[in-house]
Amino acid sequence: MNISFSIVLVVIGFMLAVQFQTVKEPVVRDTRDMWELRDDLKKAQELHSELINEIYKYEEKIVQYNSNRNDGKEEVLKATLEELKEAAGLTEVKGPGIILTVDRAFNEIGVPSEAVSAEILRRLINDLNSYQAEAIAIDNHRVINTTVIREIQRTTKIDSYSIRSLPFQIKVIAQDAEKLYNRMKASEAVDEFFVENLKLSISKPVAEVTIPAYDDPIRIKDMEPVKTEKGGN
Repeated sequence: MNISFSIVLVVIGFMLAVQFQTVKEPVVRDTRDMWELRDDLKKAQELHSELINEIYKYEEKIVQYNSNRNDGKEEVLKATLEELKEAAGLTEVKGPGIILTVDRAFNEIGVPSEAVSAEILRRLINDLNSYQAEAIAIDNHRVINTTVIREIQRTTKIDSYSIRSLPFQIKVIAQDAEKLYNRMKASEAVDEFFVENLKLSISKPVAEVTIPAYDDPIRIKDMEPVKTEKGGN
């Protein structure tokens, strides 16, 4: 019984560690103006609220497990694990959303871009997350909170996956696809991509978007098992 309960706590701890990590960005000098700082503060407050809600949800799971230790604990454990797998991006998901397409655009002298930079993809993903995106896939590769987007030898990589050709799609699922669409249309994302000689197309809301499960190993740093005193539960 204690072993099963410990498994739940370990998995919940793992999920909270995943939730508290963000898409990795290099450290740069802060050149934001007052309005940008206010906007970033609002995004940070929204993220803080979401994380608090996640903590409450997992605390409720622990209470539920304790109340069902003698009756149906296996079912509670199984349901919890499935929810955590879905939240971590380890299962395929379907839902309403939008599809973004990144393709070449011609600049003033007619030279198209042949690649997309890691920086502009990171900014786009962070914007989508701030717009309450629930699941994202870049070129059919699932993006989760521990995903690292970087450039290696002029090739942009999403974790271990390389983006080698244009065009490609970015699929996004959101509870309110219409709201996500409107926020993306009002954002500066299209202009930012155009500056890099890239065309970002935003589809109308789609009733069902399919996003695959994350298929790379998940690595969580700075996690250690909790040592309990002898005789403790």
